[in-house]
Formats: sequence, structure tokens, C-alpha cells
Amino acid sequence: MGAAEPLVIAMVFAVVALLLFGYPVALTLAGTSLIFALLGDATGVMNIALLGALPQRIFGVMTNEVLLAIPLFVFMGVMLERSRIAEELLETMGRLFGSLTGGLAISAIIVGTLLAAAKGVVGATTVTMGLITLPAMLRHGYDPRLAAGTVAATATLAQIMPPATVLILLADQINIAYQSAQLARGIFAPASVSVGDLFAGAIVPAGLLVLLYLLFQVVVAVLRPQACPPVPPDPALKGTGAVLRRMLEALVAPILLIIVVLGSILGGLATPTEAAAVGAFGAILLTAYKTERGSSALLAAGATALVLALRHVAKAHGSQAYGLPKYSFGFAAAVLLLAAIAFGTVRAVAAVARSGVLREVLASTAHITAMIFTILIGATMFSLVFRGLGGDDLVQHALAHLPGGTGGAIVIVMIAMFLLGFVMDAFEIIFVVVPIVAPALLQLPGIDPIWLGIMMAMNLQMSYIHPPLGPTLLFLRGVAPPDITTMHIYIGAIPFVLIQMSALVLLWYAPQLATLVPSALYGR
Repeated sequence: MGAAEPLVIAMVFAVVALLLFGYPVALTLAGTSLIFALLGDATGVMNIALLGALPQRIFGVMTNEVLLAIPLFVFMGVMLERSRIAEELLETMGRLFGSLTGGLAISAIIVGTLLAAAKGVVGATTVTMGLITLPAMLRHGYDPRLAAGTVAATATLAQIMPPATVLILLADQINIAYQSAQLARGIFAPASVSVGDLFAGAIVPAGLLVLLYLLFQVVVAVLRPQACPPVPPDPALKGTGAVLRRMLEALVAPILLIIVVLGSILGGLATPTEAAAVGAFGAILLTAYKTERGSSALLAAGATALVLALRHVAKAHGSQAYGLPKYSFGFAAAVLLLAAIAFGTVRAVAAVARSGVLREVLASTAHITAMIFTILIGATMFSLVFRGLGGDDLVQHALAHLPGGTGGAIVIVMIAMFLLGFVMDAFEIIFVVVPIVAPALLQLPGIDPIWLGIMMAMNLQMSYIHPPLGPTLLFLRGVAPPDITTMHIYIGAIPFVLIQMSALVLLWYAPQLATLVPSALYGR
């Protein structure tokens, strides 16, 4: 073992130990890295001048177009949460399926899936579900363990359901690692992994998890109907027409927003950042409509749809659309529609601001975004020093010589990430662990980067709900009613942990589940 290896190992253990003691993540990463850079320079195994590359790396992080989608997606999720759209979704679906045995749990899973796709943040989804769904399930006689487990498991779907924030960050790190691995193999025109690739790869595994959750609820309803009794019908919703009307009012707009955001990314019509901006815009219009029931949001939404239709017609006709009469009419229509969009948007933003929601959403978005980027800057310095000390070569050599070859290396990494999930946030693992192990793994033969990214995302999702230290369980403990004990939450989570573990094993043996959609869409 050379002189640098002990420093690399000590640096990793020092970071983990300090995080366990509760020190701030970003400061721990940056401070520890600086100390070991000085030690490396003093012992002659690293040149401190390497830190001169740090400003340029930080500039690259802050101008990374993919990462610019983070604050916009966070804004969209927080706006939908504060506008009480989530509550309407939960109440409506509960009334729709509640008359069935286990129907309230089924509706919680369906709505939780929609919220996971709309919010993309586990903590926000857990709090919303815990405050709204959990009391309703208890009130109608559900077993506390089943209710708590259902809410906790459904909330963790925000880790794997596009457009999850975790997937955006993971795609960026996997892409860097994949290109580094190709360069190390002598490929000087490396391929890349985009956010759209990971979004597409997550669709089937996430859908599989939802189906397994629903199947579990059906089995419980058949074997233990007393644990999930039906809900009495709402006297205010008499007749099928009233139920369908309420369902359409609550579901159509959020579902349409999710489809537009994801469809534009997967279809190659927009970059993740552009799609996130569309999502933030749509969330503002939805909140304005819910706040004042005014026409400004409808005007802006309708005019936007007409502008897109006009653009499609112009592209379809090509140069023929630019004859003078047609061009004059189209130009005038576009100007009027853009004016309508501007007018409706200003009115909608003003309505949201008057309600006080906009200030809260902006503050929360700024807080979450600052936390993510501060950790990322600290992780950038950690990665720079780690590589300067030769840590990437050490990890690559260690993984390549593990028993079991490529499979053994992946299993070891997955177990380590799973255990770290007890004490580290997903963002911390993505910024600290993935840059260390992913380049080495992707140099091994037969590993698809998209499959590896989805495996990591599902693994992190499972660690989020695993007793006793799963972060989702701690979030739920903080908002659960007094009737729900910690033991109820732990026992209720165990069946869902086994379901997630089964899905991860299935993905291991059938990697096509993660690569099927990207191959169909992008020919990968």
C-alpha cells in the first residue's frame, strides 16, 4: 500500500464519522477535504495546487443546465403542496374507491403516486400524506400498522417516480462517471447519459412497484378485511355523475400537468430545464385557479395551448405558411395570444401573491435549492481531493478484485449504499458515494449505466423506509397522530420493504425493465 492510500481511507472514514455526529454535510465535506489536501501536500503525495481547479469546477456546477431544473421542479412541487391540490386529490380518490374493502388504501397509493410524480421530494410527500391520509384511514377503522406502512411506502415513490429530484442529480453524476469510465478505457468520444434516459428507465420499475403495492392491498383486503374496512359513501355525492364530476375537477389538471412535463422530456420536445419551467408555470396557474376561481389562469392556459397549436401548424406547412396573407394572419394571432398569456400570467401571479402562498413557496424553494447546491459544492471539493490522492484508482482496483467479479462488486456497493441510507440523505449519498464507486463500476464489463442508475435509485428508496432509521419513517413519526406509535410504523413498513427488495432483485435478473423504454425511445 502506497503513502496515499491510508490518507484516502482515513478521509472517507472521517467524513462518515463526522456526518454520524451530526455535523453539517457541506461543511464536513469541504473542511475534511481541505485538511486531507494539506496532509497530502505535507507528505508529498498530492500537490496542493490541484485545488486551483476548484473555482472552475464550482462555476461548472452553477452553470450546469441540467441542474437548473432542480429549483424549478422544487418550486412546482411546493406550489402544488401549498395550494391544497393534494388534499382534493386524496379526498376525491378516497370517495371513489373507499366503498370497497381496502379502497381507501388503494386510493392512497394512487394519489401518492401522482403526488410523487408532481412533487419529486420524499419529505414533502410524506408530510402531505401523513397529515391528510393517515388520520382518515384511522378514522375509518384501518389497522394502524397497515395505514402507516401504506403511507410511508407510497411517499418513497418520490425517489423513483419521474421527475424525481433524486433522478436528476443521479443522472448528472452517472453521466460524469460514465464518461470518465469511457475515457479510462481509451474511448475519446464518450457517449453520455441524460436525465431523459434515467426518467425513461425509471418508468417501468416505478410502475412495477405501484402494481406490487396495489396487489398487496388486494391480498390484505381478501385475507384480513377487518384491517381495511370500506368507507361509508358521502351523502353529498349522490349519483355517478356527481362522483365523476368531482373526480374530473380534482384529477384532470394535475394529471395533465404531469403528462405535459414528462411527455415533453421523454419525447425530446424540451430539455429537463425547459420542462421544469413549464411545470412551474402550470403549478402557478393551477394554484391561481384554486385560490380565486378566476378566469386569468384559464385565459393563460388556453392561450398557451393555442400558441402551441399554431406553432405546430406552422411547422407542418413549412415554407408554404409564409405566404403574405397567411404570414400576416399567423403573426397577428401569435401576438394576440402572447399578449393574452402575459396578461393572464400576471393576473395569476398576483392572485397567488395576494393569498400569501407565493412568498411561502419561494422561501421554501430557496431553502431546499440552497441546501442541495451547497452540498454539491462541498462534494465537488471532496471529489477533487479524493481523486488527487488517487482514491479513484484505489476503488477501481478494489472492486475489480472482489470475489464474484462484476456481480460481486455491484452487490457490495449496493449493500454499502443501503446501509449508508440509514445515516445519510439520498443527496449526500449521490454527491459523496456515487462519484467514488460509479466510475470504477462502469469500467467493469457488462454494466449498463442506465440500469446501474435505476438500481441505485431503487436501493436508496428502500433504505428510506427500512426500520429503524429510514428517513421516511422519521418524517412520518413527526406528523403521525398520537394513536400511531413508532412500533406501528416499523411493523407496517416491513411488508413494503420486502416488496421493494423483491422489485430490486427482479430488476437485477431482468435489467430490460430499466433499459426497455430508453431503447424504444432513443435507440440505446
